[in-house]
Amino acid sequence: MANSEWKINHSSTTQIDRFKITIDEVLLANEQTQNFSYIDFHDGVCVLAITEDNQIVMLKQYRHPLHSTEREFPAGMIEEDEEPLHAAKRELLEETGYHAEDWHSLDYFYPSPGSTTEKIHLYLASKAIKVADQFLDELENIEVEEVSIKDFCKLIEQGNFRHGAGLACWAKYLSMTFN
Repeated sequence: MANSEWKINHSSTTQIDRFKITIDEVLLANEQTQNFSYIDFHDGVCVLAITEDNQIVMLKQYRHPLHSTEREFPAGMIEEDEEPLHAAKRELLEETGYHAEDWHSLDYFYPSPGSTTEKIHLYLASKAIKVADQFLDELENIEVEEVSIKDFCKLIEQGNFRHGAGLACWAKYLSMTFN
């Protein structure tokens, strides 16, 4: 495939709450111009935390855009000048009260490269133990649960775990496990 980078003729950016929306007028390879919009988003982290007795630490959290409570892995945005691993450790502790002894990077992925710049760093946190109470933001109402790996697989199979970053984390973990 030939390199078909688009030439940006004009770009404008608008900040709306935590989202920065960019609209680029681009010159395509066929010499036509087209507007292309996307969301500039901070990078994030997602953590697959497994306890010493092989329980997966999960969250139940209301997600307003979906108008439903969803099961997820601990996750969140990386703060300015924060290292991804530090953000992962911070998010696990804040959202669950758990701390883990062993941390392994599972790489990163782009959840929606056609509409956002977001990159999510994935981590495996082994030997996770409860060490504190949750420290939640005012918009967070999170219930923490431990689920066996077998029950977690059933949740996925039955369509009761749809967290994209969590599924990516699980896929990377499985690929590591079976190699």
